[in-house]
Amino acid sequence: MKYIKMEQLKFGHKKLYINGELVEASDKKTFEVICPADEKPTATIAWASAADTERALKSAQEGFKSWSVLPLEERLSWISKLRNKIIENSDLLRESIMHEMGKTWEGSEEDLTSITNSLQYYSEEIIKRSDIPLEDKEGTHEHHFVSQPLGVAVAFLAYNFPLLNLGFKLGPALAAGSSIILKPSEFSPLSAYIIGELCAEINFPKGVITVLCGDVKEVGVPLCESTIPRLITMIGSTETAQKLIAQSAKTSIKRYSMECGGNAPFIVCEDADLELAVNIGTALKIGNSGQICVAPNRFFVHESLIEDFTTGMVEKFKATKLGFGRENKPDMGPLTNKQSVVKVKDIVQQAVQQGGQLRYGGKAVDGPGFYFELTVITFKENDSEILQHEIFGPVALIVPFKTKEEVIDLANNTDAGLASYVFSKNNDTLEFFANRLEFGEVQLNGVKYDIYLPHGGVKNSGIGVDCSTYALDDYLAKKRVTKALQLQ
Repeated sequence: MKYIKMEQLKFGHKKLYINGELVEASDKKTFEVICPADEKPTATIAWASAADTERALKSAQEGFKSWSVLPLEERLSWISKLRNKIIENSDLLRESIMHEMGKTWEGSEEDLTSITNSLQYYSEEIIKRSDIPLEDKEGTHEHHFVSQPLGVAVAFLAYNFPLLNLGFKLGPALAAGSSIILKPSEFSPLSAYIIGELCAEINFPKGVITVLCGDVKEVGVPLCESTIPRLITMIGSTETAQKLIAQSAKTSIKRYSMECGGNAPFIVCEDADLELAVNIGTALKIGNSGQICVAPNRFFVHESLIEDFTTGMVEKFKATKLGFGRENKPDMGPLTNKQSVVKVKDIVQQAVQQGGQLRYGGKAVDGPGFYFELTVITFKENDSEILQHEIFGPVALIVPFKTKEEVIDLANNTDAGLASYVFSKNNDTLEFFANRLEFGEVQLNGVKYDIYLPHGGVKNSGIGVDCSTYALDDYLAKKRVTKALQLQ
């Protein structure tokens, strides 16, 4: 790997966006956003207090009252205005993502297109929704199953895809007529705060969108414990989801939509297209520095192919350019924060202690920034405890297997159940895995994600789905309306 130096860009100070206004925190607290490529501040943000959180909740409640009854045509017009404003500021938003989390310039495009595609897709999808007529067997009544805006949604967002994660929540919420409070990660809040600025510029209806970040006790807990939200939605770890559910259930019954961590198996069968498997496997580890919930952690490779697969992955990792900057065009940037470096380093050490052989990489890169080498570790046995841990970094753990019956048990031996990958030229083999893998997504001989495809997990990987028309259901309340055909 070659290391490419960077140039720093400053973004100044950003304010909270509450009740349609850009405001400082009530106690004037601020928070430094650190660029992970050089560990220097790239911006400051207003750091919300408990009072700010209370104001945000109340304004979101008021915003819902007006937004939910706004004619659909007007609602969609506002969504279109916001989408156009985001497109006008594409470069600013992409640069902010680069500097808040170290993403490559090319990688930042996915974030940008995801939020704009979400706003467009759900504006089109909500038009297709209509009341569902229900049969009355006696012919005495008329029934309809009706969808209406749910209420205030609170969205807790992970740091790895700042605008993609935001877009997955914002699009369906706005289209459904719900208001939404966006709480970005403290590691990548900058682009979300800029979205607040763009909302203010176009005078988006007050209280419909809120953007704030702050301490757990001042912001996170009050958002959950309030009786105002009707939906708590999140993209993040399973542990965080458990805390949010426990906190929010204390005071009222709420809905939950949680996309949690994964521990994706990547199964390469004896008859797989080896080059295809190597190319996709390496791309999924290099992309976003491995900080992707659907990135493969455990590479189960048939014993006849494991050495060739390992060699192919190592060669591609060696050719990967590590660095930062729009002009430098690196293939992979740093991890987003120091905590991630410590975690990934610890996982590598544990893997080696548990019998893994370090084949490439394995350490943090010297110098400024939170860079970690692309890493390959192979195992002779498949029972290492470290295989149960989500990595969330550029490390591939490669394990041999002999039969598909053996590897299906290994793949399913995890509490997580988000994404899985299988490579084989045999349709019967692919069907075997498709039917038995306990994951919300099974990708066969390729990878495809898009806003119109449902994305969600089973087991401890979540509740509900992001993307697709099904995500709208989280932000819509259902009720039966029955009318007697004759007065009694």
